[in-house]
Amino acid sequence: MDRAVTVSGVGTGGAGGRSVGTRSVGACAILLVLCAGTGVCATGEPTTLRVFDANAIHFLPANPDTFAAADVRSEDNGRVIARDVELVPLGDMIRITARLRIEPIPKDETSVHDPWDRAGNVRVAIPGMADVEIVKFVTSYGGVTEHEVDVSHLVPLLEGPVTFKGFIDTWLSPAWKMSFELAFESVGVPEHPGESNENPVWGTGLVYEQNVTEELMRDGPLEAEVEVPEGVGRVLMHYLVSGHCTDGRDDDEFVSKDNVISVDGTVVYRFRPWRDDCREFRAVNPYTRRWSDGRWSSDYSRSGWCPGDWVPPVVLDLTDHLTPGKHVVRFSVENVRPRDESDHLGYWRVSSHLVGWEE
Repeated sequence: MDRAVTVSGVGTGGAGGRSVGTRSVGACAILLVLCAGTGVCATGEPTTLRVFDANAIHFLPANPDTFAAADVRSEDNGRVIARDVELVPLGDMIRITARLRIEPIPKDETSVHDPWDRAGNVRVAIPGMADVEIVKFVTSYGGVTEHEVDVSHLVPLLEGPVTFKGFIDTWLSPAWKMSFELAFESVGVPEHPGESNENPVWGTGLVYEQNVTEELMRDGPLEAEVEVPEGVGRVLMHYLVSGHCTDGRDDDEFVSKDNVISVDGTVVYRFRPWRDDCREFRAVNPYTRRWSDGRWSSDYSRSGWCPGDWVPPVVLDLTDHLTPGKHVVRFSVENVRPRDESDHLGYWRVSSHLVGWEE
């Protein structure tokens, strides 16, 4: 690491040389509250935006819209559900809580259609920038999981026309159901000195790439150009990452690799994502199986994730590196396991976004 940065979060948690869009919150922003349909109106009361309500996610190329709802469409052969929403700007000192429920579709009284652990996310697609992951997760082995995450830092990105997308990397039909909502609440001025409830005033998506392979890395790092607006005095990067393999062995799922982040040619962070607490989630993995060594599949440590849990972001304070003006940010994963003679390989799922506060 060439220069120290402040890091929070845990180690668990593309664009190709193009400019990315940005969003800022105006001084006269108003508090978001639901009105009829998918619109919003202004009031001071807490409110909840129900985005997905037990909507089905599956894989069926011949008929991906089998389970589509009136206002929720299917994409990627049914593996993505999408909903368009128009949001008004939010006020300052707003807490946003994301609530996510993933449940398998039963096959009969004793089994489900998809008993495997599957990578997934809920993200927001905004014109002019890379998709921004709101909650990144891996399903359990055929069990129900629920996650509640504070995503207040996304205030400057949740306004105007946006598309919410829910994704599960399943290859079966039927497979899973997803429910997702955002709860908005005004939190006011904190009681204790030194604390702050101020939300960021600016944000942008940098990269979103679900298939970082050795072949992709041959062409160089994922790259994004970004311009930090004047008046932004503090910038945090959220980096969400998980390592996988196609055959369930070794690299890059059970053997982690260096993830490297650089700004304007200077390496600002290098680390190996890893989770060694996966045994704690055995209770939500009803279809986990024992391997040849006697251990349960869901218990194994992995490259930044556990079956049945969400993937927290790594949060980097890059204020010293991302000053107002134009910058180039690059992301790479070193020594990804290449494709072998059996067509198996290692790969990574990577996304990143920036948020900034006023000076």
